[in-house]
Amino acid sequence: MRQDYDLAFILKYENVAWYEGGTVKILDRRIYPTRVKFVNCSKHEEVAQALTDMVTQSAGPYTATGMGMALAAYECRHLSINNQKAFLKTAAYKFVNARPTTASRIKLIVNRCLKVAEKALNENKKVDEAIFHDTIASLNRRYARMEQVAKYLVDMFPQDGNIMTQCFGETIVGMMLRETKKRHKNIKLFVPETRPYLQGARLTSSVSIDQGIDTTVITDNMVAHTMKEKQIALFTSAADSICLDGNIVNKVGTFQIAIVAKHFGIPYFVTGIPDNILQNFSVFNKPDFFTGN
Repeated sequence: MRQDYDLAFILKYENVAWYEGGTVKILDRRIYPTRVKFVNCSKHEEVAQALTDMVTQSAGPYTATGMGMALAAYECRHLSINNQKAFLKTAAYKFVNARPTTASRIKLIVNRCLKVAEKALNENKKVDEAIFHDTIASLNRRYARMEQVAKYLVDMFPQDGNIMTQCFGETIVGMMLRETKKRHKNIKLFVPETRPYLQGARLTSSVSIDQGIDTTVITDNMVAHTMKEKQIALFTSAADSICLDGNIVNKVGTFQIAIVAKHFGIPYFVTGIPDNILQNFSVFNKPDFFTGN
């Protein structure tokens, strides 16, 4: 069963990133919801460039990477087995290095795709289809995991409470709102706009409204005033990376909201899955961390 049921338009698998017929389409979140436009990629390099250009954000790059690896497999389908493996390894490197903040998780994705590809090659199966189906299975697992995370988060939501978010947490936003509706918790969401791409104003708010939640968008410099005057009960965000020691890495702007939340005694919950390869924050200071090595 697909795990994107009852979720907003941009959380449906086909509307994040989708491989079909030698093309990957990626919803251009830089302009959504003003316009619904897909960036169509016929080469895996175009998918990697789309990640660099922030065509998709939050968990979108992870889906796009899987679909991009399927496209890479399609591109090299007529090469020898050894050359196909080499081609896919080169493609994997490009995806890992497409955007610094996603490097650690994309490493895991491309490594899984390479294993799927090798198995398909050994079994004389279509590699692009194998990677595509594995990507869908991975999406189902991730959505199901985040649903469990959402249950713990919604446990913290008061009835009739005002909740503040930051940026766009992708799956966790949809899952926490779906869980909130299931439990009939009547929350109101306050969403900072989130510069520079306004992910909060455009993406979080559209998901929230699509899923029937009372939503107010505020400018980024209204956070402290809103927390005080609207009696915000809880602040939550996702994170680009979560270290095993509890440190998080997220968009510029999250830190100041966390400080203000602490000032007002408002609990801040970061939601997501820790990265096993990130023992602590010091890993980000290693010179080779952002080189794919």
